[in-house]
Amino acid sequence: MLLTVSSFLIVTALVAYVSWLRTKNDDLTTSKGYFLAGRGLSGIVIGCSMVLTSLSTEQLIGVNAVSYQNNFSVIAWTVPTVIPLCFLALYMLPKYLRNGYTTIPEFFENRFDRQTRLIMSGLFLVFYLLIVIPTALYTGAIAFNKIFNLETIFGLSEAQAIVYTVIAIGVVGAIYAIFGGLKAVAVSDTINAVILVIGALLVPVFALLYLGNGSISEGLHIITTTHVEKWNAIGSSTDSTPWPTIFTGIMVVHFFYWTTNQAIVQRCLGAKDLASGQKGILIAALFLLTLPIILNLPGLLSFHILGEGLNPIDTSYPLLVNKVMPTALQGFFIAALFGAILSTFNSFLNSAATIYCKDLLPSISKKQRTDQELIVYAKKVSTIMAIVTMIIGPLLMFGTDGIFLITKRFAGFVNIPIVALFAVGLFNKTVSGLAARIALLVHVVLYFSIVWVFNVKINFVYVMGGLFVFDVVFMLILGQFLKREPYVENTVNKGDVDLTNWKYIKVTSVSLILGLIALYAFLSPVGIASPDGNPMLVLEVYAVLQLIVLIVFRPKNEKTEHQLHLSNQLIRRAYITYALKIDKDYV
Repeated sequence: MLLTVSSFLIVTALVAYVSWLRTKNDDLTTSKGYFLAGRGLSGIVIGCSMVLTSLSTEQLIGVNAVSYQNNFSVIAWTVPTVIPLCFLALYMLPKYLRNGYTTIPEFFENRFDRQTRLIMSGLFLVFYLLIVIPTALYTGAIAFNKIFNLETIFGLSEAQAIVYTVIAIGVVGAIYAIFGGLKAVAVSDTINAVILVIGALLVPVFALLYLGNGSISEGLHIITTTHVEKWNAIGSSTDSTPWPTIFTGIMVVHFFYWTTNQAIVQRCLGAKDLASGQKGILIAALFLLTLPIILNLPGLLSFHILGEGLNPIDTSYPLLVNKVMPTALQGFFIAALFGAILSTFNSFLNSAATIYCKDLLPSISKKQRTDQELIVYAKKVSTIMAIVTMIIGPLLMFGTDGIFLITKRFAGFVNIPIVALFAVGLFNKTVSGLAARIALLVHVVLYFSIVWVFNVKINFVYVMGGLFVFDVVFMLILGQFLKREPYVENTVNKGDVDLTNWKYIKVTSVSLILGLIALYAFLSPVGIASPDGNPMLVLEVYAVLQLIVLIVFRPKNEKTEHQLHLSNQLIRRAYITYALKIDKDYV
């Protein structure tokens, strides 16, 4: 245990030191410096920060728990995010940067009105403070408790151990967010992302060694020849995530989280130019395609190693780590988990403070604040928010269905109407703010009634998808009676950043979407999820199609174009010279 604790403290301290070293000279006295990292983030930092902000113990524990109990169909909540990320890079980010947005709710004021912006800001805060941040704290506490066995060491009950651990994580995470701003959060995320990838990959490696009695190949043989149905990502009606849900409520949730979510998009808003932001987004998308290795495979291995019947299922991942990881590496792994927890916590805390100070505060208080005063105020608000989330976090232990799906169910109050308003705002120019607010209120009432009051026996994801369509149609109908002057899209570069597209953005986006399709084919009865499947054939077809994509969508060779242009000029000059000579000789 001493070795585990020591390695954990060393890795954690090293990350903190390097983060401080990289950010100690940054200017945090301006809003741009504190909230947007001075608009100087590179593609690598943006990509790593986006990944680690989204990847917390909620996924590591929650998704693996569902994979342990069912199959791989739960990847519908993770890997299809490639589609909205490509949409963000190609379409949304240029709009965000051109308008110089600091917060996403600014869009709602530009398109609708001030009141709609304030309501959207409130919804974001509810989502962050009541759902996202408490969940990160709670799942992190579960991991710490099970791996370090805090109950036994300190003679605590499970509830006490979770409460104390939540407080400890919350205090450390708050320090990052409050005193370092977005730059410190993003830099620490980048370092922690590398550590997490290494640590998370070690879990299935050691689990395969354990299952195969020291042989990885034997472990692979066992999981690919027994219970192969658990590899299936095409969920049936009896699974928690039936496959049609991908094209209904789940995709709507993905578009909310990856294209309109302040905590995610804020990293892109801090990009030094459009190309850097696009690179970062697609780096994140590429990583997300590999998530089944660390979010689903350990759950499958837990089933083979620990057996079925664990209760609660959320303990499957920590118990697996405790069983298969060498003691010397457990501290490294828990440091990786700690980094993921901190990333989600401090990222969303920073974004919550940004929304409050930039969107809500000017309406609550008419006092004019300098940048320095605003940052001091933001730090105070962040402190209060951190305390609130540390109170709420331990209450999640009373959930019984698996924390991952519980939080997704509650998020339906917030994410569906936000995406609906965004969709109408982008593709319609006349629907008014009043129509949008009425539709929002009706959505909340309907969702609560269907899912909780009447407890309709329909998967809540279908309810989300149906209500998204309803929200959009209802707004468009109301918009026929409650109109505004046609919205005019801004064409001025208010963000003062280079808006040149990354030249490889199209080919990379198409390649990523093709990879998504291939992954689903591989994790299906056509591929590995059936004794009759042919996974190698799937990979071979994918390789051929990928080659075709690279050829068809490759960017034009600028050098060749330049050479061709010069050649044309030389030919033109030679022709003119020759024509003049002929004319002269003729005369």
